[in-house]
Amino acid sequence: MKRNLQHVPYGYEPPKEGVKGTLIYYDIFENARESDLDIALGLLESQSFAKLVLYPLHEETVKRMSKEPASAFYKREKPLVAWTEELNRRNVIVESWEGKRKKYTPIDAALRHLTDKYQAPHFIYMSPEMANVFASFSSFEEWIVKLRLILSSKPEQVHSRLEKFSHRWDSVEEVQARKS
Repeated sequence: MKRNLQHVPYGYEPPKEGVKGTLIYYDIFENARESDLDIALGLLESQSFAKLVLYPLHEETVKRMSKEPASAFYKREKPLVAWTEELNRRNVIVESWEGKRKKYTPIDAALRHLTDKYQAPHFIYMSPEMANVFASFSSFEEWIVKLRLILSSKPEQVHSRLEKFSHRWDSVEEVQARKS
């Protein structure tokens, strides 16, 4: 049987892929408008991410993190699934792991699951309020060195840990301005 040999010059390295990592949209999605989802989709395309993962939070997680009531998980997940089916794209996924757990999921467990399952580097897209809540957890400093945050807008008030690691996060406006 004949082998197909390929000859390459000494020191040859294959070209790197044009896409990088995963953009994880970590949110409640209670009042998510299509324009918010389009912004995340625009980031996917402009920053050349491999995947956009929509990660809706379970109502128990929302209750503990923000003290605000949230509708049932399936009611918030259904429009997201419909939106992704309408797009008909393989690189936009609704992650329903938290819905299958049916209970409070600490952000550590969620991030561990997402970083194990999806390609690195990891970028977390979230609201400034959610980022301040995330920064208030003791494990924030452990996670912020492993991933980067993209905030949906400039925060009015910044948590002290978020301020300390200001080089690890950007707002959407800053990311879009850098690209153009």
